[in-house]
Formats: sequence, C-alpha cells, structure tokens
Amino acid sequence: MRYIHQLPDWPHFQWSHERLTPPLAAARHRQGLLLGGMRTLGFHFRTQANLENLAAEVIMSSAIEGTVFDPAAVRSSIARRMGLPPEKETLSSREVEGAVDMLLDATQNYGQPLTEDRLLGWQAALFPAGRSGIHRIAVGQWRTPGMDPMTVVSGPTSRDQIRRKHIHFEAPTADRLQREVAAFLQWFEATDGTDPVVRAGIAHFWFVTIHPFEDGNGRVSRAIADLALARAEGSALRFYSMSSQIEQEKQGYYRVLETAQKGSLDITGWLEWFIGCFDRAVIGASGSLERIMQKAARWEQFNKIFEPNERQRKVLNALLDAGEEEISTSKFARLAGTSLDTALRDIKLMVEGGVLKPGAGGGRSTKYLLAPAAPRTLP
Repeated sequence: MRYIHQLPDWPHFQWSHERLTPPLAAARHRQGLLLGGMRTLGFHFRTQANLENLAAEVIMSSAIEGTVFDPAAVRSSIARRMGLPPEKETLSSREVEGAVDMLLDATQNYGQPLTEDRLLGWQAALFPAGRSGIHRIAVGQWRTPGMDPMTVVSGPTSRDQIRRKHIHFEAPTADRLQREVAAFLQWFEATDGTDPVVRAGIAHFWFVTIHPFEDGNGRVSRAIADLALARAEGSALRFYSMSSQIEQEKQGYYRVLETAQKGSLDITGWLEWFIGCFDRAVIGASGSLERIMQKAARWEQFNKIFEPNERQRKVLNALLDAGEEEISTSKFARLAGTSLDTALRDIKLMVEGGVLKPGAGGGRSTKYLLAPAAPRTLP
C-alpha cells in the first residue's frame, strides 16, 4: 500500500475549484449570516455563546478519540479563565485543564505564529501525566525511530488475533518529521490567496497525515483548524463547533480521511467533506443563535418592566434555556434553591411586574405563565 505522503510531489496538494466553489460559497454565506447575527447580540449573550461553543469543542474533540470529559468541569474551567462566574464550581482534572489550555491558546491567541514549540506544548498539555490511558507515551516531543512503523489500526487487540487488525494508515517515518513539520509550518504562516476555510481543511488533513506525535495527533489537528478559522474571522469568539459536527459524523470523517490518505495529491474529496461539515456546523449554530436571540428579546422586554433579583433571574434563565413557558411555586423554589414562602413572594412581585401571569389552579398549585414576547429571527 502506498500512502499520499510517499508520492513524489508530496505535499503539493491539488483540488478542483469547480467542485468546491458552489458549496464553499453557500457555507461562507451562512457563516456571514451567523457572525452578523451574533454581532447584534449584547455582550452577555455573545460571551455565553462563546463559552458554550468553546466547551463543546473541548468535549467533542476529546470524545472523537474516546476520551470522556465532565461537561460541567470543562465549562467551569473555561469560565474561570475568561473571568466569568461559573454556573457552579466544579473540580476539573489535569487532563481537562490541559485540553482547555490548548484550545484557548489556539483560539484566543490566534494571531500568534504557529511554531514547533507551541505544537509540542499543546500535545504535552493533553497528557499531563505522560500517559495515554494506562500506557506511558512520549510527550512534548516528536515521534522517535523506535516507534516506527506508526500505524492507525482497528480490530482485535489480543496477540493471537493481531494479524486480523486492519491498518487504516501508516505515517511518515520518524526521520522525516523535522522537515515535514517545518514545511507545514512555513506553509501555514504564509499567505497564498487560498480561501481561509479551504486552508483550515488543508491544515487539518496535512498535520494529521504527518502524524508527528505518539498520541494526540487528531486533537492537535482539530485545534490547528480552529486556529485557522479564528484567523479567517479575525475573532477569538467561537460561535460554532467543528468538533461537535465531526463527532456526529465520525464514521464519515474517518472514512473520507482514510480514502484521501491512500489516494492521490488531489484532495478534492476531503475538502468537499470538510466544507460540508463546516457548513452543517454553522447551520446547527444558527439554530442556537435563533434561540439565543429569542432569549435576548425576552430579557429586553423583562428589563423594561421589571428589575429581577438574583433568584428571579436564575429561574427566568432556567425557563428560557429549557424553552418552558410555565412554572409552579414548588418548581420556582427548587430552581431558585429557596423556601416555598420566598418563592411565592418572588412570584407575586413578578406577576405585579408583568413578567408572569396566573394560569390554571389555585394557591400554591397555581401555574404561572411567562409573558409572551415578539419573536426575533435571524437577519
């Protein structure tokens, strides 16, 4: 089997502009609508959307590789670093902190050059104990000749079944890595007029094909793509998550990646998939934006007629986030973490302020309905 990195003209990639232009134009148009819509939101809502998408990127990029993180710990870690109050204080592992370190460096410091030292630091951050699972691995350094051949395999793991393993890919030998990484970084920091989304797709494919680390190559490759997209948008704010979409399409992701790595230097197929995945990530985020804008419209109305205390604000946010329109006294008390008497007093003030109105029932079994607000949609 001959792999793409063994071809004479590697890494001079080619692609069909004719095939990529229509899907790319559609994806970029939707990206523009999403970013434009986000700019209409207030600081609070933009910040919350950014936090949620950064957290999703950390969680899902790790999930693609089979590593499961506690979502609350990831959100708490990111909020703390951004100077935001976390929803609740949650202890996080060194692995969570390292994954957050890598993504925040990639997205918040997108203007800084991508260097060997930076890449080595990212990979070391992913494995703070120097282990991948129960196995000790090399961290903060490139692969060594003793690790050759470096293969991506699937199938049985017991020794008597080893021959049944399927080899999906074999990486360049370790003696090539210095010049391979140097060539990649030189290209990454150059300007050649290629569309930024296409460049992100090339960067992802190129680096994961070099496969310079013993472990962590996929997560670092996706961080590189995030850095490239942040540069393309000129913003550290992330309003969609590529890794969330890749996790949903994981089988297709690995299939098209393997096909391209065993193919020619024409990587049109990979780039078509990457642009499509990017587009679907943006479409999914646009749905979230609609919900955020509707929540913002509700708060705009509430703030004009009522000044909620912290308990009332917490309950209103919970209802809006859940898409629920009614609440009982007991549910208010549970969400606010307060007594029934205090909940009833808070509800009475909200009724008087026009934020809630009584519904069915009587006494403490009364259901209270949120005051309706005019819907807002994407521009």
